Amino acid sequence: MPLLIFGSIVVKNHWQGHNILTLECKNPKIMQGFNLKENKIMRKIFSSDNFKGENQNSSEAKKESPSLNQASARCFYHQTKKIFVGSWNIGGITPPKNLDMEDWLDTQNNSADIYVLGFQEIVPLNAANVLGPQNRKVSMKWNSLIGAALNNRTPTKVVEENKTAEPQKIYPLKEHIYAEGEHGQDFQCIISRQMVGMFITIWVRCDLYQTIRHLSILSVGCGIMGCLGNKGSISIRFYLHETSFCFICSHLASGGKEVDRRHRNVNAAHILSRTIFPSGPLHDMPQKIIDHDRVVWLGDLNYRIYMPDSTTKSLIKRGEWETLLKHDQLKMELTEGHVFQGWHEGAIEFPPTYKYRLNSVDYLGCDQQHVSRKRRSPAWCDRIIWFGKGMKQIQYNRSESKLSDHRPVRAMFTADIRVAGTCK
Repeated sequence: MPLLIFGSIVVKNHWQGHNILTLECKNPKIMQGFNLKENKIMRKIFSSDNFKGENQNSSEAKKESPSLNQASARCFYHQTKKIFVGSWNIGGITPPKNLDMEDWLDTQNNSADIYVLGFQEIVPLNAANVLGPQNRKVSMKWNSLIGAALNNRTPTKVVEENKTAEPQKIYPLKEHIYAEGEHGQDFQCIISRQMVGMFITIWVRCDLYQTIRHLSILSVGCGIMGCLGNKGSISIRFYLHETSFCFICSHLASGGKEVDRRHRNVNAAHILSRTIFPSGPLHDMPQKIIDHDRVVWLGDLNYRIYMPDSTTKSLIKRGEWETLLKHDQLKMELTEGHVFQGWHEGAIEFPPTYKYRLNSVDYLGCDQQHVSRKRRSPAWCDRIIWFGKGMKQIQYNRSESKLSDHRPVRAMFTADIRVAGTCK
Protein backbone atom coordinates (compact mmCIF):
# COMPACT_ATOMS: atom_id res chain seq x y z
CA MET A 1 0.00 0.00 0.00
CA PRO A 2 2.34 2.76 -1.17
CA LEU A 3 -0.23 5.56 -1.32
CA LEU A 4 -3.66 6.38 0.10
CA ILE A 5 -5.52 9.65 -0.23
CA PHE A 6 -8.03 10.90 2.35
CA GLY A 7 -9.48 14.20 1.24
CA SER A 8 -6.57 16.63 1.39
CA ILE A 9 -4.23 14.22 3.23
CA VAL A 10 -1.90 11.90 1.32
CA VAL A 11 -0.64 8.85 3.19
CA LYS A 12 2.58 7.19 2.03
CA ASN A 13 3.92 3.93 3.45
CA HIS A 14 7.69 3.77 3.00
CA TRP A 15 8.68 0.27 4.07
CA GLN A 16 12.04 -0.79 2.63
CA GLY A 17 13.18 -1.95 6.04
CA HIS A 18 11.85 1.10 7.92
CA ASN A 19 8.57 1.43 9.77
CA ILE A 20 7.79 4.93 8.59
CA LEU A 21 4.47 6.47 7.71
CA THR A 22 4.39 9.90 6.12
CA LEU A 23 1.36 12.13 5.90
CA GLU A 24 1.43 14.93 3.37
CA CYS A 25 -1.02 17.79 3.16
CA LYS A 26 -0.94 21.10 1.27
CA ASN A 27 -3.11 22.74 3.94
CA PRO A 28 -1.23 23.12 7.25
CA LYS A 29 -4.48 23.93 9.09
CA ILE A 30 -5.76 20.43 8.36
CA MET A 31 -2.59 18.87 9.77
CA GLN A 32 -2.75 21.01 12.90
CA GLY A 33 -5.98 19.33 13.88
CA PHE A 34 -4.96 15.85 12.79
CA ASN A 35 -4.26 13.45 15.67
CA LEU A 36 -2.71 10.22 14.40
CA LYS A 37 -3.46 8.00 17.39
CA GLU A 38 -7.10 9.09 17.65
CA ASN A 39 -7.88 8.78 13.93
CA LYS A 40 -9.90 5.61 13.24
CA ILE A 41 -8.83 5.34 9.60
CA MET A 42 -5.15 5.54 10.46
CA ARG A 43 -5.54 3.00 13.26
CA LYS A 44 -7.14 0.70 10.71
CA ILE A 45 -4.15 1.13 8.40
CA PHE A 46 -1.63 0.29 11.10
CA SER A 47 -3.50 -2.71 12.41
CA SER A 48 -4.18 -4.28 9.00
CA ASP A 49 -2.00 -6.34 6.70
CA ASN A 50 -1.67 -3.28 4.48
CA PHE A 51 1.33 -2.19 6.48
CA LYS A 52 3.79 -4.79 5.24
CA GLY A 53 6.59 -4.95 2.73
CA GLU A 54 5.90 -6.20 -0.77
CA ASN A 55 8.60 -8.87 -0.50
CA GLN A 56 7.41 -10.34 2.81
CA ASN A 57 5.11 -13.28 3.32
CA SER A 58 2.14 -13.14 5.65
CA SER A 59 3.85 -14.92 8.57
CA GLU A 60 6.76 -12.49 8.52
CA ALA A 61 4.34 -9.60 8.32
CA LYS A 62 2.50 -10.72 11.44
CA LYS A 63 5.75 -10.88 13.36
CA GLU A 64 7.11 -7.55 12.15
CA SER A 65 4.03 -5.39 11.59
CA PRO A 66 4.51 -2.32 13.79
CA SER A 67 1.93 -1.15 16.22
CA LEU A 68 0.64 2.39 16.24
CA ASN A 69 3.03 3.35 19.01
CA GLN A 70 6.06 1.67 17.36
CA ALA A 71 5.81 3.33 13.96
CA SER A 72 7.31 6.74 13.46
CA ALA A 73 5.12 9.17 11.55
CA ARG A 74 6.12 12.38 9.81
CA CYS A 75 3.63 14.90 8.56
CA PHE A 76 4.34 17.18 5.62
CA TYR A 77 2.62 20.36 4.59
CA HIS A 78 3.39 22.95 1.93
CA GLN A 79 4.31 26.62 2.04
CA THR A 80 4.77 29.21 -0.70
CA LYS A 81 7.84 31.46 -0.77
CA LYS A 82 8.71 34.35 -3.07
CA ILE A 83 12.10 34.25 -4.76
CA PHE A 84 13.71 37.20 -6.54
CA VAL A 85 16.26 36.32 -9.23
CA GLY A 86 18.34 38.97 -10.93
CA SER A 87 21.21 39.09 -13.42
CA TRP A 88 23.45 41.96 -14.47
CA ASN A 89 26.52 42.21 -16.70
CA ILE A 90 28.50 45.09 -15.23
CA GLY A 91 31.04 45.43 -18.04
CA GLY A 92 34.01 45.64 -15.67
CA ILE A 93 32.80 48.84 -13.99
CA THR A 94 33.32 49.25 -10.25
CA PRO A 95 30.05 50.29 -8.57
CA PRO A 96 29.93 53.79 -7.07
CA LYS A 97 29.23 54.06 -3.35
CA ASN A 98 25.94 55.84 -3.98
CA LEU A 99 24.59 53.34 -6.53
CA ASP A 100 20.81 53.04 -6.17
CA MET A 101 20.08 49.31 -5.95
CA GLU A 102 16.37 49.87 -5.35
CA ASP A 103 15.76 50.46 -9.07
CA TRP A 104 16.75 46.84 -9.64
CA LEU A 105 15.71 45.09 -6.42
CA ASP A 106 12.37 46.95 -6.03
CA THR A 107 12.11 45.95 -2.38
CA GLN A 108 9.64 48.70 -1.51
CA ASN A 109 6.99 47.50 -3.96
CA ASN A 110 7.56 43.76 -4.14
CA SER A 111 9.65 42.19 -1.40
CA ALA A 112 10.75 38.54 -1.59
CA ASP A 113 11.83 35.86 0.91
CA ILE A 114 15.01 34.94 -0.99
CA TYR A 115 17.20 37.04 -3.29
CA VAL A 116 19.47 35.32 -5.82
CA LEU A 117 21.66 37.85 -7.62
CA GLY A 118 24.12 36.98 -10.36
CA PHE A 119 26.68 39.25 -12.02
CA GLN A 120 28.98 38.96 -15.00
CA GLU A 121 32.13 40.97 -15.70
CA ILE A 122 32.38 42.52 -12.26
CA VAL A 123 36.04 42.89 -13.22
CA PRO A 124 37.45 43.41 -16.73
CA LEU A 125 38.11 40.11 -18.50
CA ASN A 126 41.79 40.82 -19.13
CA ALA A 127 44.71 38.40 -18.81
CA ALA A 128 45.59 39.56 -15.29
CA ASN A 129 42.08 38.82 -13.97
CA VAL A 130 41.59 35.60 -15.94
CA LEU A 131 44.98 34.04 -15.14
CA GLY A 132 45.90 35.81 -11.90
CA PRO A 133 44.51 35.66 -8.34
CA GLN A 134 40.90 36.58 -7.68
CA ASN A 135 40.19 40.25 -7.05
CA ARG A 136 37.49 40.01 -4.39
CA LYS A 137 37.32 43.69 -3.47
CA VAL A 138 34.68 44.43 -6.09
CA SER A 139 32.45 41.49 -5.13
CA MET A 140 32.66 42.60 -1.52
CA LYS A 141 31.51 46.09 -2.56
CA TRP A 142 28.53 44.58 -4.34
CA ASN A 143 27.60 42.52 -1.29
CA SER A 144 27.81 45.63 0.87
CA LEU A 145 25.48 47.53 -1.50
CA ILE A 146 23.04 44.60 -1.65
CA GLY A 147 22.98 44.16 2.11
CA ALA A 148 22.38 47.87 2.59
CA ALA A 149 19.50 47.88 0.11
CA LEU A 150 17.80 44.79 1.54
CA ASN A 151 18.21 45.91 5.14
CA ASN A 152 17.55 49.60 4.47
CA ARG A 153 20.81 50.87 5.92
CA THR A 154 24.05 52.58 4.89
CA PRO A 155 26.58 50.32 3.14
CA THR A 156 29.31 49.01 5.47
CA LYS A 157 32.68 47.47 4.85
CA VAL A 158 32.71 43.72 4.45
CA VAL A 159 35.34 41.53 6.08
CA GLU A 160 36.14 38.32 4.26
CA GLU A 161 36.64 35.19 6.29
CA ASN A 162 40.04 33.52 6.14
CA LYS A 163 39.02 30.32 4.36
CA THR A 164 39.59 28.71 1.01
CA ALA A 165 36.63 27.16 -0.78
CA GLU A 166 37.09 23.92 -2.64
CA PRO A 167 34.87 22.54 -5.43
CA GLN A 168 32.40 19.79 -4.58
CA LYS A 169 32.32 20.67 -0.93
CA ILE A 170 29.36 21.39 1.31
CA TYR A 171 29.97 24.89 2.55
CA PRO A 172 29.04 26.61 5.79
CA LEU A 173 26.16 29.03 5.63
CA LYS A 174 28.35 32.11 5.48
CA GLU A 175 31.23 32.98 3.30
CA HIS A 176 31.35 36.60 4.39
CA ILE A 177 30.75 38.23 7.75
CA TYR A 178 30.00 41.87 8.46
CA ALA A 179 32.23 44.09 10.49
CA GLU A 180 29.22 45.37 12.39
CA GLY A 181 26.71 43.26 14.26
CA GLU A 182 23.87 41.64 12.41
CA HIS A 183 21.19 42.51 14.93
CA GLY A 184 18.09 44.08 13.46
CA GLN A 185 18.72 42.86 9.93
CA ASP A 186 15.91 41.47 7.82
CA PHE A 187 18.12 39.61 5.34
CA GLN A 188 21.30 37.62 5.69
CA CYS A 189 23.80 36.46 3.07
CA ILE A 190 24.02 32.66 3.17
CA ILE A 191 26.70 32.33 0.50
CA SER A 192 28.47 34.20 -2.27
CA ARG A 193 31.11 33.13 -4.74
CA GLN A 194 33.21 34.67 -7.49
CA MET A 195 34.91 33.09 -10.50
CA VAL A 196 36.90 35.71 -12.46
CA GLY A 197 34.12 38.11 -13.57
CA MET A 198 31.15 35.98 -12.49
CA PHE A 199 29.68 36.51 -9.05
CA ILE A 200 26.61 35.05 -7.35
CA THR A 201 25.26 35.98 -3.95
CA ILE A 202 22.18 34.63 -2.14
CA TRP A 203 20.33 36.42 0.64
CA VAL A 204 17.46 35.04 2.73
CA ARG A 205 15.14 36.40 5.35
CA CYS A 206 16.66 35.88 8.77
CA ASP A 207 13.72 33.76 9.93
CA LEU A 208 14.50 31.29 7.12
CA TYR A 209 18.21 31.09 7.89
CA GLN A 210 17.98 27.99 10.08
CA THR A 211 15.87 26.13 7.50
CA ILE A 212 18.67 26.23 4.89
CA ARG A 213 20.64 22.96 4.73
CA HIS A 214 23.12 21.11 2.53
CA LEU A 215 24.65 24.18 0.93
CA SER A 216 27.05 23.26 -1.86
CA ILE A 217 28.70 25.14 -4.70
CA LEU A 218 30.45 24.18 -7.91
CA SER A 219 32.13 26.21 -10.66
CA VAL A 220 32.68 25.17 -14.29
CA GLY A 221 35.07 27.04 -16.56
CA CYS A 222 34.21 27.10 -20.28
CA GLY A 223 36.37 30.00 -21.44
CA ILE A 224 39.88 30.09 -22.91
CA MET A 225 41.10 26.57 -23.80
CA GLY A 226 37.64 25.34 -22.80
CA CYS A 227 38.38 25.50 -19.11
CA LEU A 228 39.28 28.99 -17.88
CA GLY A 229 36.80 31.04 -15.90
CA ASN A 230 36.26 34.01 -18.19
CA LYS A 231 33.20 32.05 -19.37
CA GLY A 232 31.32 29.29 -17.57
CA SER A 233 29.11 29.00 -14.52
CA ILE A 234 28.80 29.05 -10.75
CA SER A 235 26.07 26.76 -9.42
CA ILE A 236 24.71 26.78 -5.88
CA ARG A 237 22.56 24.04 -4.37
CA PHE A 238 20.73 24.04 -1.04
CA TYR A 239 17.66 22.68 0.69
CA LEU A 240 14.94 24.95 2.02
CA HIS A 241 13.11 22.71 4.47
CA GLU A 242 12.59 19.52 2.40
CA THR A 243 12.81 21.11 -1.07
CA SER A 244 16.05 21.25 -3.05
CA PHE A 245 17.02 24.32 -5.08
CA CYS A 246 19.73 24.86 -7.67
CA PHE A 247 20.71 28.24 -9.11
CA ILE A 248 23.13 28.58 -12.02
CA CYS A 249 24.81 31.90 -12.75
CA SER A 250 26.60 31.79 -16.09
CA HIS A 251 28.34 33.78 -18.80
CA LEU A 252 28.30 31.96 -22.14
CA ALA A 253 30.32 32.50 -25.32
CA SER A 254 29.79 35.81 -27.08
CA GLY A 255 29.41 36.65 -30.77
CA GLY A 256 26.63 37.10 -33.29
CA LYS A 257 27.53 34.45 -35.87
CA GLU A 258 25.95 31.01 -36.26
CA VAL A 259 29.14 29.34 -35.05
CA ASP A 260 28.91 31.44 -31.88
CA ARG A 261 25.40 30.12 -31.23
CA ARG A 262 26.71 26.57 -31.46
CA HIS A 263 29.54 27.52 -29.12
CA ARG A 264 27.00 28.77 -26.57
CA ASN A 265 25.10 25.49 -26.83
CA VAL A 266 28.33 23.60 -26.17
CA ASN A 267 28.98 25.79 -23.11
CA ALA A 268 25.51 25.06 -21.77
CA ALA A 269 25.89 21.31 -22.40
CA HIS A 270 29.25 21.28 -20.58
CA ILE A 271 27.76 23.12 -17.60
CA LEU A 272 24.92 20.60 -17.35
CA SER A 273 27.21 17.58 -17.67
CA ARG A 274 30.14 18.77 -15.56
CA THR A 275 28.17 20.18 -12.64
CA ILE A 276 27.94 17.22 -10.28
CA PHE A 277 27.15 17.98 -6.65
CA PRO A 278 28.02 15.71 -3.71
CA SER A 279 25.31 13.15 -2.97
CA GLY A 280 25.59 13.73 0.78
CA PRO A 281 26.42 11.36 3.64
CA LEU A 282 23.35 9.22 2.94
CA HIS A 283 23.82 9.37 -0.85
CA ASP A 284 20.26 10.60 -1.23
CA MET A 285 20.72 14.16 -2.50
CA PRO A 286 20.46 15.12 -6.19
CA GLN A 287 23.77 15.50 -7.99
CA LYS A 288 22.86 16.80 -11.45
CA ILE A 289 21.41 20.26 -11.97
CA ILE A 290 18.09 19.14 -13.41
CA ASP A 291 17.55 16.53 -10.67
CA HIS A 292 16.81 19.23 -8.10
CA ASP A 293 13.23 20.17 -7.22
CA ARG A 294 13.48 23.84 -8.24
CA VAL A 295 16.07 25.02 -10.77
CA VAL A 296 16.75 28.53 -12.13
CA TRP A 297 19.42 29.52 -14.68
CA LEU A 298 20.38 33.19 -14.84
CA GLY A 299 23.07 35.19 -16.53
CA ASP A 300 24.47 36.72 -19.69
CA LEU A 301 23.58 33.76 -21.90
CA ASN A 302 24.64 35.88 -24.88
CA TYR A 303 22.07 34.52 -27.37
CA ARG A 304 21.42 36.99 -30.17
CA ILE A 305 18.73 37.95 -32.67
CA TYR A 306 19.41 36.02 -35.87
CA MET A 307 18.49 38.69 -38.40
CA PRO A 308 20.36 41.19 -40.59
CA ASP A 309 21.77 44.02 -38.51
CA SER A 310 19.83 46.72 -40.36
CA THR A 311 16.53 44.84 -39.98
CA THR A 312 17.11 44.30 -36.27
CA LYS A 313 17.78 47.99 -35.64
CA SER A 314 14.78 49.05 -37.70
CA LEU A 315 12.42 46.75 -35.74
CA ILE A 316 13.88 47.96 -32.43
CA LYS A 317 13.20 51.60 -33.35
CA ARG A 318 9.56 50.63 -33.95
CA GLY A 319 9.40 48.59 -30.74
CA GLU A 320 8.31 45.39 -32.52
CA TRP A 321 9.52 42.98 -29.83
CA GLU A 322 7.26 40.12 -30.90
CA THR A 323 8.71 40.07 -34.41
CA LEU A 324 12.26 40.22 -33.08
CA LEU A 325 11.64 37.41 -30.59
CA LYS A 326 10.64 35.05 -33.40
CA HIS A 327 14.29 35.24 -34.45
CA ASP A 328 15.76 35.15 -30.94
CA GLN A 329 18.27 32.30 -30.70
CA LEU A 330 17.41 31.28 -27.13
CA LYS A 331 13.68 31.24 -27.86
CA MET A 332 14.42 28.96 -30.80
CA GLU A 333 16.56 26.70 -28.60
CA LEU A 334 13.81 26.46 -26.00
CA THR A 335 11.25 25.61 -28.68
CA GLU A 336 13.41 23.06 -30.45
CA GLY A 337 14.38 21.42 -27.17
CA HIS A 338 18.02 20.57 -27.75
CA VAL A 339 20.37 21.53 -24.92
CA PHE A 340 17.56 23.38 -23.10
CA GLN A 341 14.94 20.65 -23.35
CA GLY A 342 12.35 21.08 -20.60
CA TRP A 343 13.40 24.63 -19.71
CA HIS A 344 10.96 27.55 -19.60
CA GLU A 345 11.11 31.31 -19.98
CA GLY A 346 8.43 33.87 -19.25
CA ALA A 347 7.08 36.30 -21.81
CA ILE A 348 9.54 39.05 -22.74
CA GLU A 349 7.79 42.41 -22.88
CA PHE A 350 10.81 44.67 -22.48
CA PRO A 351 13.43 46.03 -24.93
CA PRO A 352 16.70 44.17 -25.63
CA THR A 353 19.15 44.52 -22.75
CA TYR A 354 22.35 44.91 -24.84
CA LYS A 355 24.31 46.84 -26.12
CA TYR A 356 23.92 50.40 -24.82
CA ARG A 357 26.19 53.39 -24.92
CA LEU A 358 27.40 54.07 -21.37
CA ASN A 359 25.21 56.48 -19.42
CA SER A 360 22.77 56.64 -22.32
CA VAL A 361 19.38 55.33 -23.40
CA ASP A 362 20.67 54.73 -26.93
CA TYR A 363 21.91 51.45 -28.32
CA LEU A 364 25.48 51.49 -29.57
CA GLY A 365 25.51 52.19 -33.31
CA CYS A 366 21.76 52.83 -33.56
CA ASP A 367 22.01 56.61 -33.65
CA GLN A 368 23.64 58.56 -36.48
CA GLN A 369 25.72 60.75 -34.17
CA HIS A 370 27.56 57.85 -32.54
CA VAL A 371 28.71 55.19 -34.98
CA SER A 372 30.78 52.38 -33.47
CA ARG A 373 33.56 50.52 -35.23
CA LYS A 374 32.40 47.32 -33.55
CA ARG A 375 29.14 45.95 -34.92
CA ARG A 376 26.95 45.04 -31.98
CA SER A 377 23.32 44.48 -32.87
CA PRO A 378 20.98 44.87 -29.88
CA ALA A 379 19.90 41.58 -28.28
CA TRP A 380 18.30 40.02 -25.21
CA CYS A 381 21.61 38.67 -23.92
CA ASP A 382 20.58 38.70 -20.25
CA ARG A 383 18.04 36.02 -19.39
CA ILE A 384 16.39 34.04 -16.60
CA ILE A 385 14.97 30.57 -17.32
CA TRP A 386 13.76 27.75 -15.09
CA PHE A 387 13.33 23.99 -15.19
CA GLY A 388 10.65 21.66 -13.90
CA LYS A 389 7.52 22.18 -11.86
CA GLY A 390 6.70 23.75 -8.51
CA MET A 391 7.60 27.32 -9.52
CA LYS A 392 5.49 30.06 -11.06
CA GLN A 393 6.97 33.21 -12.54
CA ILE A 394 4.94 36.27 -11.57
CA GLN A 395 7.29 38.98 -12.86
CA TYR A 396 9.91 39.24 -15.62
CA ASN A 397 11.28 42.60 -16.64
CA ARG A 398 14.38 44.76 -16.55
CA SER A 399 15.80 47.72 -14.67
CA GLU A 400 16.95 50.97 -16.31
CA SER A 401 20.30 51.54 -14.61
CA LYS A 402 22.79 53.08 -17.06
CA LEU A 403 25.90 51.90 -15.21
CA SER A 404 27.02 49.46 -17.93
CA ASP A 405 26.29 48.56 -21.55
CA HIS A 406 23.76 45.94 -20.30
CA ARG A 407 20.47 46.53 -18.54
CA PRO A 408 19.88 44.28 -15.50
CA VAL A 409 17.00 41.80 -15.64
CA ARG A 410 14.88 40.44 -12.80
CA ALA A 411 12.24 37.81 -12.22
CA MET A 412 10.00 37.03 -9.28
CA PHE A 413 8.88 33.46 -8.62
CA THR A 414 6.54 31.80 -6.19
CA ALA A 415 7.90 28.41 -5.16
CA ASP A 416 6.14 25.52 -3.47
CA ILE A 417 8.10 24.38 -0.39
CA ARG A 418 7.68 21.03 1.35
CA VAL A 419 7.92 21.34 5.13
CA ALA A 420 8.27 18.43 7.55
CA GLY A 421 6.54 18.25 10.90
CA THR A 422 5.76 15.70 13.61
CA CYS A 423 2.31 14.16 13.76
CA LYS A 424 0.49 14.55 17.06
